[in-house]
Amino acid sequence: MTGKKVTMKTIEISLPDIYQLAYDCLRQAGANHDNADAVADTVMRAERDGSVSHGLFRIPGYLATLKSGKVNGNANPQPEQVTPAFIRCHGENGHAPLAINRSIEMLANSAKICGVAALSLTHSHHFAALWPETEALAERGVVGFACVSYTPMVAPAGGTEALFGTNPISFAWPRLNQPPLVFDMATAAMAMGEVQIAARDNHSVPLGTGLGPNGELTEDPKEILKGVLLPFGGHKGSAISMMVELMAGPMVGEGFSFEAAASDNGDGGPPQGGEFILAISPQIMGGDNWAEHAEKLFSKLESYEGIRLPGQRRHKMRNDTGPRAVNSELLNKLRGILTAFGGKGFRVVLNTFNRVQFVSYAHDFTAIDRALLKVIGDCELIVDHRSDFQALR
Repeated sequence: MTGKKVTMKTIEISLPDIYQLAYDCLRQAGANHDNADAVADTVMRAERDGSVSHGLFRIPGYLATLKSGKVNGNANPQPEQVTPAFIRCHGENGHAPLAINRSIEMLANSAKICGVAALSLTHSHHFAALWPETEALAERGVVGFACVSYTPMVAPAGGTEALFGTNPISFAWPRLNQPPLVFDMATAAMAMGEVQIAARDNHSVPLGTGLGPNGELTEDPKEILKGVLLPFGGHKGSAISMMVELMAGPMVGEGFSFEAAASDNGDGGPPQGGEFILAISPQIMGGDNWAEHAEKLFSKLESYEGIRLPGQRRHKMRNDTGPRAVNSELLNKLRGILTAFGGKGFRVVLNTFNRVQFVSYAHDFTAIDRALLKVIGDCELIVDHRSDFQALR
């Protein structure tokens, strides 16, 4: 396999349309509004920030878990303040974003009171990037750390058989008057989603990413998908991955990656698992000068040619609110899923605020209060108020 990257066909789609497509797919597969909204928003933000391996690319996996019944599309997770510094949230076997969204504020407030606070999330299905939760903590003025395991995909250093998940970790540091510093990284040499996209788009990956089925190093992602990923940094990454297994497993009352795989139904979506999230108050720990002191390091780093801080690329992309290029095959697949469910695309035009346009792929016309809407032909709906559009969703 050569190192040449093959250009794939893409279709430009707006951020509101990305959200709506994800939302409608999830609703049609059985998720209620709160769960579909939380996941669709996470997916949209991933596409917005250039994290395409955690954007619409993940929707088929989310849908598989709903259709198989493994995931509870009506989960109603409620975080519990166990001690002043510890919060527990039972995910009710739902997708993780809703439980995380409902727990973050409580966790940040606990850290601001106690200095350090932890959240254990259990009985949930995590399939997104980790930066949304740590960034949310940093936006509230506290340092965030999170880790989550998955199913075996990574061989421990020196081995050739998968034992660890890709086991990502994320860290976020709050900054004054600018976005937080955030990194989110797999403890594998490359995240599995990135390997899958490389295989889909027919381009190579760096040597050391993984082994083929013959146990030999390869640059071919398709061979790695038949074989096994490797940890980053050899034994160092392997040790960090083992730490994640412990922190997102026994530490929060959940299983290891190999245990999650053993109990999973193999539908192609995320297994049940746990997540460990830590919040720390730099004000309490470091004193009044913590922010100014940290900026000295950031300024020093940025003074070197070719150096950028983690997360800067994402935030630069975030400032662009225009459409995003989505793989056309993926987009057609998702639209086909809606059609298979009986879906029918239609355009919603808001009269207020300069007639801002949204495209919806929902099909449940029976759920719409027709007194609010005027049907033109069989595809265009006029909505008089922004709240009416919310009711449509």
